[in-house]
Amino acid sequence: MMKVAVFNAKRYERGVIEKVADGHPFEFTFLETRLDFQTAALATGHEAVLIFVNDVADRAVLEKLAAGGTRFLGTRSAGFNHIDREAAEELGIQLAYVPAYSPNAVAEFTIGLILTLGRHIHEGHNRVRRADFNLEGLCGFELRDMTVGVCGTGRIGTEVVKLLSGFGCKILAYDEEPNEEVTLLASYVDTREELFRYSDILTLHVPLMPSTFHLIDEAALGLMKDGVFLINTSRGALLDTPAVVEALKTRKVGFLAIDVYEEEASLFFEDRSSDIIKDDTFARLLTFPNVIVTGHQAFLTQHALRNIAETTVQSLDEFSRGVSCSHSVPLP
Repeated sequence: MMKVAVFNAKRYERGVIEKVADGHPFEFTFLETRLDFQTAALATGHEAVLIFVNDVADRAVLEKLAAGGTRFLGTRSAGFNHIDREAAEELGIQLAYVPAYSPNAVAEFTIGLILTLGRHIHEGHNRVRRADFNLEGLCGFELRDMTVGVCGTGRIGTEVVKLLSGFGCKILAYDEEPNEEVTLLASYVDTREELFRYSDILTLHVPLMPSTFHLIDEAALGLMKDGVFLINTSRGALLDTPAVVEALKTRKVGFLAIDVYEEEASLFFEDRSSDIIKDDTFARLLTFPNVIVTGHQAFLTQHALRNIAETTVQSLDEFSRGVSCSHSVPLP
């Protein structure tokens, strides 16, 4: 029986993992805490460890896991920027990830954010609950009148383009490796700068890496149209958040919808309603009427949870049998 420690384990996913793993020789230890240097000792004696996007898997943590007997680390996410891949390779820790749990889940949520904020649905709902039926200030826009820029046309970006095509808007796209499927529905531009310059709405679907860290900074914002609508359902650090806050204050950014935040590790996935939020930048974001912030829930559908569990259990099974992992994290 292989012992598996599951960090950042939430109630909504435990049952799914257990159901998918039924019949496999795995003994799960579900831990609500995040993995970091302080909690890594909880994995001692577990040959495999499963983590999520905001867990810390740097060299120091991986060394501690390896010393405790861990030989497999799987992240229940498509991104793996939180893992020190070089250290894992040196320590002999097999890495796995979930490359495509449900691109459609994130794509649909992205469209939902655009419609909710662009048509003031959230504000209209709140007013009606207060018996306020005044429509003043609720005038929105129609997507068919907009030019929407999709930055990154991998699995998720491609699904976003497909969904947007039904609204009749003009769609621009940028990716270093253009997708033939996207060319049927959108016009690729040659540079990100062109995408920034011509988009009324800009949605980000690129991975976080050194070349995309703070992709949207003061300089990028300066290229954009006044009143641009920004959406980020990818990774928080794609945005230089203080620069975006300043742009919101001057109305350079007319709308902002984010499901991710650069410093979300200390905030998201827990009930903080009784806490004092010490992050001044995040607190400032919440004061803007033209901003929607959600807590990294774009992925959260039944379909996605099942796919995450199935892919993760497959990787565990392959590791336990000593065969090549179908979903190994690419080497650095």
